[in-house]
Amino acid sequence: MSKPTVAIIGASTDRQKYGNKSVRAHLSQGYDVYPVHPSASEIEGLTAYPSLSEVPVQNLDRISVYVPPEVGIQLLEEIHKHGAREVWFNPGSESPELLERARALGLNVIQACSIIAIGESPADHSD
Repeated sequence: MSKPTVAIIGASTDRQKYGNKSVRAHLSQGYDVYPVHPSASEIEGLTAYPSLSEVPVQNLDRISVYVPPEVGIQLLEEIHKHGAREVWFNPGSESPELLERARALGLNVIQACSIIAIGESPADHSD
């Protein structure tokens, strides 16, 4: 059985940011994690990808978004093309316009904290 896959858009090298905490939380729950960051080459020992289109897995189980809505809305077409069973818009990454557009593209939108959804707490990853 293969591991579940997740791309984390807005992954961060800063361990205090939720985009980094999500990388660590998903790793601890057994996910194959693909951090997406425009300029980092590595995050938490993993290869970071400058864009979702460069992630080497199509049809991910999950895409988790940690960028502001004005950035995220510009990425919706790329998210749609790449494919994922679920697209998680974490608190602060959503706006009514972004959510409407994502649903219009047919994305399976989940508006919640993906860290909590996998049974972790962001507070567990504060170091």
